[in-house]
Amino acid sequence: MIVLDTHAWVWWVSSSEMLGAAARRAVDEAARAHELFVSTISAWEVAMLVEKGRLSLTLDVRDWIARSEALPFLTFVPLSNAIAVESVRLPGFPHADPADRIIVATALSLGAILVTKDEKISAYPHVKCLW
Repeated sequence: MIVLDTHAWVWWVSSSEMLGAAARRAVDEAARAHELFVSTISAWEVAMLVEKGRLSLTLDVRDWIARSEALPFLTFVPLSNAIAVESVRLPGFPHADPADRIIVATALSLGAILVTKDEKISAYPHVKCLW
């Protein structure tokens, strides 16, 4: 079971070479098993990046996200109260960014591996990461 960090989701959907080879293999395998997840906060983060001009997509952001939502092997995990609370209780978490906290809490709530290039998150001992 895999949760994609926002950048990993964008790179995987766009078939970018930025996604590491080991991560790509694991994500593809999780997709085949229908065990691939993205936190809903990542949709917010993508929309914010597009709005700020820090991310350019080939489609309108609503259409881009809708296409991801239509993938039968990808599940979006809504922000639940439990995930929200867990995101502020991560012991020694190295980021103040709420989106990063929610993504990590989502992976922990599912018992999933988090695919991320973020070195601070990868070094966080409470979540299993892959790149």
